[in-house]
Amino acid sequence: MRALALYLLATLLMVPTAAADLRLWYDRPAGPWEEALPVGNGHMGAMVFGGVAEERIQYNQDTLWTGRPRDYVRAGAGEHLAEIRRLIFEGQHDEAAALVRAKFLSDPVRQKAYQPFGDLRFTFTAHAEAADYRRELDLDSAIASVSYRVGGVTHRREVLASYPDNAILMRIWADRPGQVDFTVRMTSPHRTATTRPVDGTTLAMRGQVLDPTAGDEPGLKFESRLRLVQVEGGSVATGGASLTVRKADAATLALVAATSYVNFQDISADPAQRCQERLERLQGRSYEQMRQAHVADHQRLFRRVTLDLGRSDRADLPTDRRLDLTRAAVSGAATRPVMGIDTDPSLISLYFQMGRYMLIASSRPGSQPANLQGVWNELLSPPWESKYTTNINFEMNYWPAELTGLGECHEPLFDMVDDLRISGARTAQKMYNARGWVLHHNTDHWRGTAPINNIDGMWPTGGAWLCWHLWERYRFTLDREFLARRAYPAMREASLFFVDSLVAHPRHGWLVTNPSHSPEQGPLSAGPAMDMQLIRALWDSTIEAAGILGIDADLVAVLKEKRARLAPDQIGRHGQLQEWLEDVDQPNNNHRHMSPLWGLYPGDQFTPDAPRLLDAAHVLLRWRGDGSTGWSYAWRMPLWARVHDGDFAHRQLCLQLARRTFPNLFDKCGPFQVDGNFGATAGIVEMLLQSHRRTPEGATVIELLPALPRAWPAGSVTGLHARGGFEVDIAWKDGALTKSVIRSKLGRPCQVRWGEHSKDLQTVAGQEYVINGQER
Repeated sequence: MRALALYLLATLLMVPTAAADLRLWYDRPAGPWEEALPVGNGHMGAMVFGGVAEERIQYNQDTLWTGRPRDYVRAGAGEHLAEIRRLIFEGQHDEAAALVRAKFLSDPVRQKAYQPFGDLRFTFTAHAEAADYRRELDLDSAIASVSYRVGGVTHRREVLASYPDNAILMRIWADRPGQVDFTVRMTSPHRTATTRPVDGTTLAMRGQVLDPTAGDEPGLKFESRLRLVQVEGGSVATGGASLTVRKADAATLALVAATSYVNFQDISADPAQRCQERLERLQGRSYEQMRQAHVADHQRLFRRVTLDLGRSDRADLPTDRRLDLTRAAVSGAATRPVMGIDTDPSLISLYFQMGRYMLIASSRPGSQPANLQGVWNELLSPPWESKYTTNINFEMNYWPAELTGLGECHEPLFDMVDDLRISGARTAQKMYNARGWVLHHNTDHWRGTAPINNIDGMWPTGGAWLCWHLWERYRFTLDREFLARRAYPAMREASLFFVDSLVAHPRHGWLVTNPSHSPEQGPLSAGPAMDMQLIRALWDSTIEAAGILGIDADLVAVLKEKRARLAPDQIGRHGQLQEWLEDVDQPNNNHRHMSPLWGLYPGDQFTPDAPRLLDAAHVLLRWRGDGSTGWSYAWRMPLWARVHDGDFAHRQLCLQLARRTFPNLFDKCGPFQVDGNFGATAGIVEMLLQSHRRTPEGATVIELLPALPRAWPAGSVTGLHARGGFEVDIAWKDGALTKSVIRSKLGRPCQVRWGEHSKDLQTVAGQEYVINGQER
């Protein structure tokens, strides 16, 4: 016990001063679920409430979903494709929609839901009256903790989710011997779940998911085990479905969880065996050792990037109080570009790093990708099934990955693409009689790729967008092996789908998608702007990748010929970028989706190199105005940064924090969703660094402080990544660059731009280059 106390004290003393501001903290326990503090290791997630006499730790495991392996394609759907296309081309939208709903949508029409796993329920003896309460989440160590005093005794608890050990670990101790006294139960909202003792220190809870939308069809089997791996002093007893510790000095518990999921086509695994193997790997190891391994693993990722925008005394307040002050300031100054947050700049740094923390916690190599709620969910019927919405939300989850040094966290998305190539190929063949693979606007644990829900699901370019992530990974790393093995096969097959499925518009002659829908407004349509931008990006990147690899000359010739026939972006009568081929956009339509602006961000098609389209995109961007849902504020941030308006980008950030942020800094779509957290982190980067453009010679253009808002007059950021294999540090004062360090990983050329200045660098791999802000 003394060794642990000394270790924890040493750890605190070693934390850099800046890390002290990387804590969410509160002076009371959580009430609603959205006030609890999240920990996660990609595979498992937990929400820590921090109760005193009663504690709840709600937990998830990333493979626990309703449903079972299935093909979602409706029988005979492809037989109706030609008629649907005819109706859309002839403007008979209602008739087309009726036919799509009746014959073309998936079977069943909705996909399956991510599930909660269970809860740990602790009861602490005689802890009702507590003083000096503090609950916190340390983003730098990824540890949630609680401390308080009862009767002169200080009680402490820590909870962490270890990726190296694939377990949730809990440590409970007090500053006087014999004061640790509790009972813990393991429960589940699944009615099939039962709990039993395995031995004198271990509980096992097992069950099987039933699907209420399919007549309680049985699906995945699941099991979790809770073990007291270390108890110092006192006694331990099992009471059927509970463990009790009496008069101990300290206790360490380990929670593991598993399902029968092998892959989206196989659910034959033994969850009990998986749990047993994971617990065996913890045998003989102390809490100090497991904690050290967890912290080292987390900090290897988390400490790659720092952001300092300054601090004020408000940084010393509880996190929920800081948000309250921001809300009050915004409500009283809604028209100002800088609102409320200007007196608490370190809250933005905290929010930025919260997004990175959540990505590390919900998406790690070997795990499932982060879904709509990351890896955290307490509901049997979560909003939108907590699945993967691919017309913005799923992709937004991964916007910060390459930018902020978390490339490893991108891997689960790439793994999912491997699965979708299989299920999407079935859908492409059965529904479109096409080669390659297709994904519509949602997928789930069973890799559904057919259109779902309603006509808004009739959007066939989800796969093209996911391929952009593969290409972006290559652009950041220039990893030829990754391009050849992972990226190009998926890009090639997705390109083939559109080679086979695009049709000529009867009036214009352009190649267009049909049927489709511009996410998420308007009727069924042919060739909406977002589709054509995505296909253009897909084919351009596939052509370039084939050239790099020296393969597929015949396919490249086909893509170049067909690319010239794609419907171009249109500029309407108001000077706006059109959302559809027809000039029907309504001025000041502030819809939450920014679909026709994909080519501005995250794409790279509307830049100063194409000024007419950039100006038209800017008109549409102004029409869209402020966001509404959390993720819609987040998408507007990088869009406004791309047109170099940092103040309006900052306005979106302020409004997101004030209007769409829960007390634990989770994003609020309406309900909780992770996408807005991740999108905001990426948006902040885009204000400070952009690298999506290239010179005519192909060198990466690195723009420093391209959209710096007035609210951030001084600050610094380190460790950001730029395309072409560069790592960038930036410092500024009085709104102007003072110094930047460019580290070249690959020895590629770049052009650095800041303000009205630029500098060409012919770099050497492993060298760093200093840009002085006073250079001319």
